[in-house]
Order: sequence, then C-alpha cells, then structure tokens
Amino acid sequence: MSPPSLLPLMLIPLILCYIHSTLSTNHLIQQTCKNCSETDPNISYRFCITSFKTDSKTLYVQNLTELGLISIKLIRHNVTDTITYIKELLNKKKIDPFIKECLDDCIDVYSDALTTLREAIKDYKAKRYADSNVKLSSVIDSCTTCEDGFSQKNGVISPLTKRNKDNFQLSAIALSIINMLNVDKLKGAL
Repeated sequence: MSPPSLLPLMLIPLILCYIHSTLSTNHLIQQTCKNCSETDPNISYRFCITSFKTDSKTLYVQNLTELGLISIKLIRHNVTDTITYIKELLNKKKIDPFIKECLDDCIDVYSDALTTLREAIKDYKAKRYADSNVKLSSVIDSCTTCEDGFSQKNGVISPLTKRNKDNFQLSAIALSIINMLNVDKLKGAL
C-alpha cells in the first residue's frame, strides 16, 4: 500500500488564494461601479459591471488604477469596433445620401477619438490623470457629435444610437475612475 499523497493538501492553499483574489476583484469592481453610478446619472451600474466582465483581465485586477486602465482599453476596443461597423454600413449599395454623410462624419470623429484614446492611455500610465481626463472628455464629445448629426434631419434614425450610448457610458466610467484616483492623489498630498 502506498502512502497518501500530499498533493491534494498542497492544492488547498492555492485554491483558497484564488477564491480570495476573485472575491476581492469582484468587490473592487462592484464598489467602483456603485460609486460611478451614484456620482454620474449617465452611468448604469449594470452596464458598468457587465462591461468589466467582458474583459478577462479584470479577474486579476489588484486596484483601482489597474481597473481604470482596463476601462480606457474597453473604450478603445468599442471605438475600434464602431469604426468597423460604420465601414460595413458605408459599403452597403443602397444608402441614403444624408445617412452616408452622417456616417462619414462619424467615422471621422471616431477615427480622431481612437488617436485620442491612444494618447489618453499614455497619459494615464504616466499618472497624468488631468491630461487623460481632457482626452476622454473629447471622446464623449465624439459620441454626442456622431449621434447629433443624424438628428439634423426629421425622420432619420441613427443606426449607431446603441454604439454611441455605449461609448459615451464607457467614457463616463473611465472619467469617473480618474476622478476617484485624483481625489485619492489629493488626499495623499495633504
């Protein structure tokens, strides 16, 4: 008869560490989304939670700073996806000239937003939160500008309403996190 294996006993601490880490991460996301949705009426708690759950990196996030970077990268991903979608719409054979003009405008503002997001990420990583804040605010303006273009003509329905709202809300979440980090930074300076 062979002696009992110690492997199962050695795995227990690892499993407990993983469970603790997951619970801590979930608490950080829940608390962050709660704070965001309570301080900004444009942010839905459910949307915030769901958005973070789409990125597997949130399973390993350790603090608000890491979560903030993920939030900006979620915007970048969504803006990139929106640009691809606009290109698909523009490739359709039968498209109303007014809608085509609006889509052309949207692709321009979202392309600019993509460049701005790359800069916002650099600023964020360098802890230049005020600069990142300004750039993310301009991304919010891009969402609004795109959506408003379609309302210039009665009866026209934007094919980008949900995408514009999602990009707006993701940007608002990132801005809210930056504001939380700025408050923490100010507290540390006192």
